[in-house]
Amino acid sequence: MIVLHHLNNSRSQRILWMLEELEIPYDLKRYERDPKTILAPPSLRKVHPLGKSPVITDGDATLAESGAIIEYLGQTYGDGRMIPAVGSADYRQYVYWMHYAEGSLMPPLLLRLVFEKIKTNPVPFFVKPIVRKIADETTRQFIGPQIKIHFDYVEAYLEQHEWMAGATITGADIQMSFPLEASVARGVAAGYPNIRQYVERFQARPAYQRALAAGGDYDYA
Repeated sequence: MIVLHHLNNSRSQRILWMLEELEIPYDLKRYERDPKTILAPPSLRKVHPLGKSPVITDGDATLAESGAIIEYLGQTYGDGRMIPAVGSADYRQYVYWMHYAEGSLMPPLLLRLVFEKIKTNPVPFFVKPIVRKIADETTRQFIGPQIKIHFDYVEAYLEQHEWMAGATITGADIQMSFPLEASVARGVAAGYPNIRQYVERFQARPAYQRALAAGGDYDYA
């Protein structure tokens, strides 16, 4: 049976949702972040050397990385669900958005989070104004414009498409959910109604609701 090694407030919530969409039996093994460092516990390194989540074990197989796990689950247990027909136009979109989510969309969002943390982290009072100015200017001149480019792009796509790769939900939607849901929760997606409606659409799915009940409330703060 599949075991999902589930870290609270992590990307493993996506995998939990994928499992629920496919209605695959699974065991959930919970791990809690260190409340001081917010890092994963060392016990996760016994499952995978990087000590990060998500990780699943399925018999002798151990898989990490959200995209790789979503692909594996769809190919192994999907029975035609969650992956468009190989070679189709929908499949090309599926592959694209699967890579785009972490390869293009997440980096500027992660940089924004890092620079926001830099502004609020304790530093000597005499350098604090300098630190804040550097963080603000980096966000204004580089990070903010990059996020706008990506959000304008996704917003325009969702104006024409209900799901990322075809007429029904696929693993690409599971993969895209994390950056978009986090952005809506943090207010980064303000002014993007199609993105907000897309997030509301997948959040209303029964499988998503089951995954949320199983994994616990998610804190994007």
